[in-house]
Amino acid sequence: MPRSLSGDLDAPRQRINRVPSPLIARGLPWLSIALASIVPGWLMIASAPILPPFGFLAYLAWRQMRPGLIPIWAGMPLGLVDDLYSGQPFGSAIFLWSLAAIAIDLVEERLPWRNFATEWLLAMGLVIAYILGSCLLANLAGAFAPLHVIVPQLVLSIFAFPLVGRLVAMLDRLRLTPFKALR
Repeated sequence: MPRSLSGDLDAPRQRINRVPSPLIARGLPWLSIALASIVPGWLMIASAPILPPFGFLAYLAWRQMRPGLIPIWAGMPLGLVDDLYSGQPFGSAIFLWSLAAIAIDLVEERLPWRNFATEWLLAMGLVIAYILGSCLLANLAGAFAPLHVIVPQLVLSIFAFPLVGRLVAMLDRLRLTPFKALR
């Protein structure tokens, strides 16, 4: 338990000279999405997609949790990172992440209230569209991926979104943690 200057255990913690770090506050969402795009390649290499697109799930979670934090154009650089590590045709994630950002903005304009069910339904629809769009773009680029191959990835992605959302909420709490300012 923290002690105050007088030694009292129940006194609140000193908050003077403590502010959130601007570097962490601005950079943590971008870094967490980029790392989430790289993680599926670390865990396993498979002939068919099994793991959810964690980068896209993190991108959706950050866009839904803090709508103004990540700009609408962020789909381009973050999709570029995902394209470099996912093995999809170059430009597919850039295109699909940008479309997802536009879709989220349109839905937030039309539905100003928010709850878990609407956010999960929106994310579920966007994840299904993203995975099907990725499969379509890969097939157009010369791959042969039948739709039944991506069903496990679809199911895992839908059920993984609330867990990714919880992780993003913990990272958001860390992002806003006040640190002692050194001068």
